[in-house]
Amino acid sequence: MPELPEVETVKETLKKEVLNRTIKDVNIFYNNIIEYPSVPEFKNQIINQKINDIKRRGKFLIFVLDDYYLLSHLRMEGRYYIKTGDKLKHEHVRFILDDKELRYIDTRKFGRMYLLPKDKAYEMKPLNELGLEPWDDKLNNVYLKNKYKNKKLPIKTVLLDQSIITGIGNIYDDEILYLSKINPYKKACELKDNDLTSIINNTKIVLEKAIKLGGTTIRSYESSEGVHGRFQNELLVHGKEICPNCHNKLEVVHINGRGTYYCKKCQK
Repeated sequence: MPELPEVETVKETLKKEVLNRTIKDVNIFYNNIIEYPSVPEFKNQIINQKINDIKRRGKFLIFVLDDYYLLSHLRMEGRYYIKTGDKLKHEHVRFILDDKELRYIDTRKFGRMYLLPKDKAYEMKPLNELGLEPWDDKLNNVYLKNKYKNKKLPIKTVLLDQSIITGIGNIYDDEILYLSKINPYKKACELKDNDLTSIINNTKIVLEKAIKLGGTTIRSYESSEGVHGRFQNELLVHGKEICPNCHNKLEVVHINGRGTYYCKKCQK
């Protein structure tokens, strides 16, 4: 599943291809991809809008148009291609630009798009539900302590809560907790100040390195045709068998339905 580093990589790849292009038309082959507004409104409003910039908020791509923000969440296997010609397999949305076509492909059809008016976008779902970015100056011990104080769920689960810190997914969750030497089963409300500091610092370290390496290629993820991440070569525990520190066999468990890798000895 594309997480923050992968979405950041997609953003930078697409910026090289579609900036300053005008959306001349849009073909929607699977209506459920459009979360808001209605499909007829979406099509009517987006035509003749220029793509002025592409930003990211959490795991959302934000296409900055003249009057709207086009939000795109890739979910499990969404991806974009620059293509022309026949309809691609699993192609669900096609944006016809000035001189090329931007196509959204999604094998599992979980991805979603929102077209929000610029002046109200951050007051509307889903943007108004997102927590702090990992590099936000407000992300500190006081903030996390307040958010975690009533959370009796495992930190593995709470770290995935996009309303607290946005952008962290299952892969980077494991890596952050391993570097922080925190057991994924530990209740969020029981974390000490040094634990919170470690989480904040290691979140930045892991995500910055992943962005630099173009994200992690897991299963079907790729940022664009022929563009693959290299951070999977740097993973310490996720998908691994042996702890790189103590060389014990790693534990592989499911915590609230999410596959989790950790070291019993290093993450007591």
